[in-house]
Amino acid sequence: MGMPISLALRGRHATGPDADAAWQAALAELRWVDEVFSTWRPDSQVSRLGRGEIAVDDCHPTVAEVLRLGDHARVASEGAFDVVRTGADGVRRLDPSGVVKGWAVDRAVRPLLALADTDVCLSAGGDMVCHVADPHGEAWVIGIEDPLAPTRLVARVPLHRGAVATSGSAHRGAHVVDARTGAAADALASVTVIGADLTSVDIDATTALALGKDGPAWLRSRLRTGVVVWADGRAETVA
Repeated sequence: MGMPISLALRGRHATGPDADAAWQAALAELRWVDEVFSTWRPDSQVSRLGRGEIAVDDCHPTVAEVLRLGDHARVASEGAFDVVRTGADGVRRLDPSGVVKGWAVDRAVRPLLALADTDVCLSAGGDMVCHVADPHGEAWVIGIEDPLAPTRLVARVPLHRGAVATSGSAHRGAHVVDARTGAAADALASVTVIGADLTSVDIDATTALALGKDGPAWLRSRLRTGVVVWADGRAETVA
C-alpha cells in the first residue's frame, strides 16, 4: 500500500535466524494484505468488490472483518468516518484503507512478538506497535513530530506495550475527508492517539482528524489519550 516499513529489535533475538524468520513472516503478511485490500491494485479483492464483480461472500473472510470494523467506526463517528468515499466526480467508491493500515500491522507484528526476551517496535507509515518483553524494562520513546515543522517534535511518548497512530497532513496533504460532507479536514493539522492496539487507535486518529474542531472532544468521549495539533500550530494533550 505504498507504506515505508521499519523494524527495531532489542534483546535476545535482536539479530540472528529467529529474528530474520520473524521479519520475513511479518513482511509476507503485509504483502498478502496488499494483494487482498489494496485499492491501487485492480486485481485485489477489494478493488473487484468495489466494482461489483464479486460479493463479500466471495472474498477472504478478513474482508468482511475489515468492513465490520469500518461500519462500527461509521456509527461511532456519526458518519464522519466511512469506508465508502464519494470522489470529486460524485461516484461512491469502496476504500477501507483507513481501517486496513493499523489492522494489517497488528497482524504482521505477531511473529515478532513471539520472539522470546526481545523488545519490538514495528512501524508502518509512522504508525507503530511497541512491545517491551520485560514490563519493567526500558521503554521505547516515540517522538511525535510537529506537522507544521516536521524536523521538530511536539511531544515524546515512552511506551512499554501498546500502539501509536498519527493522522495528519504533513506528508500526504489534506487526504482525510469528513465522509458526511466530502470536505477535506483542515481544522486540525494532526491527531496522534495512543492505546493498546493499532487497529483502534489508527481508526480513531483518522476519525478525530475528519471531525475537525470536534475531534478532541470526541476522543475524550472515548477515553482516549493523545496529542492534537491544530491548524494554527497549537498543541493540545488529550487525556
